[in-house]
Amino acid sequence: MATKEEITEFLASAFPQNKSIVEQVGNASATVIHPVGFDELRPGGTVSGPVMMTVADVALYVAILGEIGIVPLTVTTSLNINFLRKPSADRSIVGVCKLLKLGRTLAIGEVSIYSQGVAEPVAHAVGTYAIPPGSR
Repeated sequence: MATKEEITEFLASAFPQNKSIVEQVGNASATVIHPVGFDELRPGGTVSGPVMMTVADVALYVAILGEIGIVPLTVTTSLNINFLRKPSADRSIVGVCKLLKLGRTLAIGEVSIYSQGVAEPVAHAVGTYAIPPGSR
């Protein structure tokens, strides 16, 4: 298993473009926060879909690494997202992941995505990751 600090350090070195902050990891779950600024907005004053997809993907990755350790070649094989309502343009985006299955070669999880401080989710994603053979 990897700690929040180890995962944060790994993400900073391997993905310097990543803006998501690891808030919590452990117990087959993770929470990440993505600050929203001008670059994350699309016309109409809403957070762009690709930002919310990124939050879902990062939350899944963090939850998995929290369980299997730092295995960089653990990769996304599918990601399906449903946009439920308009997120707030002036609030960070929060991704809360729960792993549903963690096998030897596949992990499946779901991510509820929120505008920070708002109870209703703005999106819901389900994703699958491939885990390299022999890494578990």
